[in-house]
Amino acid sequence: MLPFIRQDLAELTAYTPHPGGASGESAHSESAIDRLDTNECPYDLPEELKQKLAWTYQQLIETNRYPDGGHAALKEAIAQYVNESLNVPPLNQGALLNVPPLNQGALLNVPPLSKGGLGGVTPPKNAITADNISVGNGSDELIRSLLIATCLGGQGSILVANPTFSMYGIIAQTLGIPAVSVARKEDNFAIDLEAAKRAILSVGVAPVGAGCANAQNQNPPVRAVFVVHPNSPTANALTPDEVDWLETLPPDILVVIDEAYFEFSQNTLADRLHQHPNWVILRTFSKAFRLASMRVGYAIAHPEFTAALEKIRLPYNLPAFSQIAAEFALAQRQLLLATIPETISERSKLIAALTQHQKLQIWPSAANFVYLRVKASDSKAAEREHQEIMQQLKAHGTLIRHTGGGLRITVGSPEENQRTRDRIAAILT
Repeated sequence: MLPFIRQDLAELTAYTPHPGGASGESAHSESAIDRLDTNECPYDLPEELKQKLAWTYQQLIETNRYPDGGHAALKEAIAQYVNESLNVPPLNQGALLNVPPLNQGALLNVPPLSKGGLGGVTPPKNAITADNISVGNGSDELIRSLLIATCLGGQGSILVANPTFSMYGIIAQTLGIPAVSVARKEDNFAIDLEAAKRAILSVGVAPVGAGCANAQNQNPPVRAVFVVHPNSPTANALTPDEVDWLETLPPDILVVIDEAYFEFSQNTLADRLHQHPNWVILRTFSKAFRLASMRVGYAIAHPEFTAALEKIRLPYNLPAFSQIAAEFALAQRQLLLATIPETISERSKLIAALTQHQKLQIWPSAANFVYLRVKASDSKAAEREHQEIMQQLKAHGTLIRHTGGGLRITVGSPEENQRTRDRIAAILT
């Protein structure tokens, strides 16, 4: 290892990128590759929308100029969309409820909601404004920024409940921030709340295996708690008890609620943000909105916190084309989100088919993926079988994710899901 590199980085494992598998190698198959390992939407943008984006790129985007560094138009559009999800009445004539299909070359013009809308209308108490929004180059950048804002420099640790989205711990470790992990219940993957409470109270206790506890090896206090709603990879939504616990956390702990799969669950906690200044909700355009390649994520939080995130993020962090694509997607959201009922129906079919195999244990899903484990005598045997199933599916052209002690399968198109069912049946027969 080069001597100028931080020694602790040698202990980290890089995130395995698409197309999945332990090696990260491409699948070798004569048939079509079904990429069901990263929870993307199986459908690309409609051709008409792609043509409009191409026209915009050719005619309106100056590639020699920096993009809008403040994301003003996109923030306004996001705020309108979030309010719609909260059933907050539109505050101005530019609300996204009635935006007609875009004419070629048309630009979005959403009046500033944070200024009170047209005619000086006062926003409802629970309305989200542009001041509540921060935009990132994917949710990963936002996770990194909020960790810098709360925990960097020995100021705090983070708490996660595994299995969960691995990037929380990975990003924390790259910043030298300790990650405290608690378990989940095996029956429904709810957080072990008693363990979580103990972990938060045990401030100043040396990490396991650290030897003599002193000021240098003690974990700093937990300053951020990360939860996913619904969780990845296990697809379970937060329970009422978990939400109650989050609401009781003290104001000096940041509560990060990742709603990457909101459009599939239709279950959000954004309506409680005005009651909890220490809460932040993360969402993304990478899943239901079909913009994974554009890398657009956003945070919804108290204006003071979004202002802090603005100080931390890199200048011009989101390309102009990504911003325009996200604005177009919001304006055409009824078209893009119209496939969600199909995804929910296909999810039910996939779960029903997998449940027929007595060797598999399947859990309910509130997202666009399904989580399962092989029933085995011990965890090592189960992991060997998980690896074997994943590799056999890969050889036949289906990519799934081996994570969190189980297998996560994205719900794809009807044709992809049928191939998944057939291939798993052949493997388990």
